[in-house]
Formats: sequence, structure tokens, C-alpha cells
Amino acid sequence: MHWPVLRVKVAERSMEPALHPGDWLLVLRTRRIRPGHIVLARHPGRPGMLIVKRAAHPVAGGWWLLSDNPAAGAVDSRRFGAVPVALIEGRVLARYWRPRS
Repeated sequence: MHWPVLRVKVAERSMEPALHPGDWLLVLRTRRIRPGHIVLARHPGRPGMLIVKRAAHPVAGGWWLLSDNPAAGAVDSRRFGAVPVALIEGRVLARYWRPRS
């Protein structure tokens, strides 16, 4: 059974200024996304790796996903092409910060 909402931690700078390393995200498991949504997806070449990107536009059978900060050396659809719909895990609902211990 999969929970309808999951949480993930941002690890890199590819989505700055919207998201920063250390931010936590609540993600709704859905494939119903629109251009502009920030999504969680599986990397097409490395399905074990999760990526957080902005949905730019739909393409045949998938989505074109882009980084907000390509200067950070981000890997997105400009490098690996469209992401099949089956690899979209969900869309980001909210960002939060964990309390410091």
C-alpha cells in the first residue's frame, strides 16, 4: 500500500530560488499535473533516483521537466528528454523545514 502523500528532502540546488537544499516537501501521489507544477519523478535513465523538477509542458506520452536553476549543473529534460508519465510520482503540495535538533 502506498500512502497518498509522501515527504522528500531537497538535496541539490537545481530548483533554487523556489526550493533549497534541506527543504522538505509534501508530495501528493498523482499523475494529474499541469504546466508550472513542481513534480517528483524518477530519472528516466536511473529509475532508482528521484528528481524534483518543474513541469514545463506535456509531450507525447510524458512531460518536459526543467530545473529552475540550470546554472547549478542541473540535469533535466534538456539532457535526458521527456519523462514518461509512468515515471511521475506526484506533485509538490507544500514545502516545510524540519526543526533543528
